[in-house]
Amino acid sequence: MEVNGYKIEPGANLQGADLTGANLAGANLAGANLTDANLFDANLRGANLTDANLSGANLSGANLSGANLTDADLFDANLSGADLRGANLRGAYLVAVDVSAAFLSAGDLRGANLIGETMPKGTFDDYL
Repeated sequence: MEVNGYKIEPGANLQGADLTGANLAGANLAGANLTDANLFDANLRGANLTDANLSGANLSGANLSGANLTDADLFDANLSGADLRGANLRGAYLVAVDVSAAFLSAGDLRGANLIGETMPKGTFDDYL
């Protein structure tokens, strides 16, 4: 699968990629490098992002409902306004993320690394 000139596949190097508004529903991006990628308003519903590196990524307004983010690195990611309903965040690294105005109901946060004192107001601390 190719989107905006980027090859979407497991282990893909999409560092800094502009995938604004991209339809990546159900995509398999397991182990992909999405560091500093722009995924603003992207549709990642049901996507496999297991072990993906999303540090510094802009996921504001993204649809991540039902996505598998097991063991994903979301350090310093922007998840404001993102839809994370039913997302699997088991073992995810969620330090310094912004989830203000995000939808978080029924997500799986078991084993996630939250380190609350480094997280801004309006983040996962409010949902624990």
